Amino acid sequence: MIQSPSLATTTLVPSIAHGPEAEPTAVLARFEERVRLTPQAPAVIDGARTWTYEELATAADSVAAALRDRVRPGDLVGVCLDRSTALVVTAVALARIGAVYLPLGPRPGERRTQAVTEDLDVACLIGDPGVLPAAHREGEHTPLPLPTAGVNAPAGAVAAFAARPQGGRRAPEGTLYAVLTSGSTGRPKAVAVAEASLSVALDWYRAATGLAPGDRQSLLIGVAFDPHLLELWAGLTSGAALVPAPDDTRWDAAVLTDWWRDAGVTVCVAATPTVEPLLDRPWPQDLKLRHLVVGGDRMRRRPGPDVTATVHNAYGPAEATVVTTTYAMRAADTATGDVAPPPIGTPLPGVTVVVTDEDGLPVARGQDGELRIGGHCLALGYLDPELTAQRFTTPPEHPALEAVDRLYRTGDRVRMGVDGSLEFLGRLDNQVKISGVRIELGEVEAAFEQDARVRTAVVTVHYDGSGLARLLAHIRPAEGTTPASGDLLAAVRAWLPEQAVPAAVRFVDTYPLDANGKVDRAALATHTPAAPAARADDPADATPGEQLVLATVRELLGRPATVLGDNFTDIGGTSVVAARLLAVIERETGIRPRAHELLRSTDLRAFATLLDQRRTPRPAGA
Repeated sequence: MIQSPSLATTTLVPSIAHGPEAEPTAVLARFEERVRLTPQAPAVIDGARTWTYEELATAADSVAAALRDRVRPGDLVGVCLDRSTALVVTAVALARIGAVYLPLGPRPGERRTQAVTEDLDVACLIGDPGVLPAAHREGEHTPLPLPTAGVNAPAGAVAAFAARPQGGRRAPEGTLYAVLTSGSTGRPKAVAVAEASLSVALDWYRAATGLAPGDRQSLLIGVAFDPHLLELWAGLTSGAALVPAPDDTRWDAAVLTDWWRDAGVTVCVAATPTVEPLLDRPWPQDLKLRHLVVGGDRMRRRPGPDVTATVHNAYGPAEATVVTTTYAMRAADTATGDVAPPPIGTPLPGVTVVVTDEDGLPVARGQDGELRIGGHCLALGYLDPELTAQRFTTPPEHPALEAVDRLYRTGDRVRMGVDGSLEFLGRLDNQVKISGVRIELGEVEAAFEQDARVRTAVVTVHYDGSGLARLLAHIRPAEGTTPASGDLLAAVRAWLPEQAVPAAVRFVDTYPLDANGKVDRAALATHTPAAPAARADDPADATPGEQLVLATVRELLGRPATVLGDNFTDIGGTSVVAARLLAVIERETGIRPRAHELLRSTDLRAFATLLDQRRTPRPAGA
């Protein structure tokens, strides 16, 4: 509940904070300057291949030349590539053309991508033809001279053209990139961001981290997630080298630290769920990592005194250009090891934050309210003008807001301390964050309801003992149907990003209702069928590895019906769940399997067999 200020508190300091003054600068021009000043400096270190700034610029010229006949300034271009030199070349090429970079990720769900190309006026899609929707697979293809060597590199890439929709939405003039966020209608919505807004975040990033020539900046964030724009352009505008991360690094915390060490990474951006497991174990002391910018989810613990990198707890929605507030934590801080979650901090240069009541008026410091954001960081808006008008509003009359012309309503509940620092308290609406990605529950429900076997779907959020969130789908099957949960989960993967696919499906005959006749989500979330102590089809002769894998997966997914013949990803296994499963196995057995061994196993039994083959009895007393 948002607390409105009482008469006794209206004379107190209002919950308004301004970052230091800032002026937008250039992004692409700063890259071009690096090409002129240090043409032979490494720009991308991709596996065994190093690309200089001059080579990168030349490759981008070739791609831009291949696109210019069909792609015009202001056109939306969907990019279906992974973290790689090919992705970096594409981003630079589109910026040089003046086209709008729309990152969709290397394996976008076909129906989700199809929905995007039906709603938006997308000029073309760039990627491996095999991952594109049917209309673009079968459309006209222009081969692109993109690098095909290195980490996550495509075997080949084309610009795929298909018929453009009548009335498809275009990006506003001046858009540098657009990113998708979850939409309550079941169709993703796109946020348009100008070069000037990104430049403010980049200027802060370079100043806070000291990123400069000689540094190695990670390219780790999932491509469809907007912080990847921050890491990509931070490297290219500072003269540092970008280092694309292998896919295993997102699934396994131990692999991530090994990669930091082997790749010599000095500055990194990472999602909160990826980093938090690292803070539960001794910090490696042989890393070159100086700064770690973490965001995308609520951070529940602070780094310990052995953490040698400065950890920046960052907050910011896509509508406010990646980062709007930060809180830096260092080993020498007096709060190191404090059990209280860290705040999300104070605003970046050029950013204004306001904590408001239900009428949009600032509350007194120390009171809860909705966070609204203004300043240079704001996106141009959504590609839907009506939605833009709803979420980007004119600020109320207030002396401290005279220089602010727009405020974005985040829907996040926060509290501002007397020092102007913000504490994140949760969401005010039906959005949640799973593995750092903002999810609208309505979009997940709509994806299930596309299936003729589903009458209605309600999705709830379950938090385990450590505070990790996972989605549960409560399904009322259509009359006369008996769908299998695995089949339904497989079907929604075509509509949703990985993080939005629920961990489990529960079938219900009816939904509990609240006093207003609406589905009582809280009651639904707490109704968990009792898990049987053992299942009739559990093998009596299960090996120790099979017993451990089966019990752990059932617990992590909240899915007691899991059997050894199930495939991990088919039953809702995600990168975060995989990381936790691997951590449990290492703790219980001393064996440290790699993520790819889990993901490439045909089923859980095959993965358990690998463990049993390596398992050796521990010495007595160990």
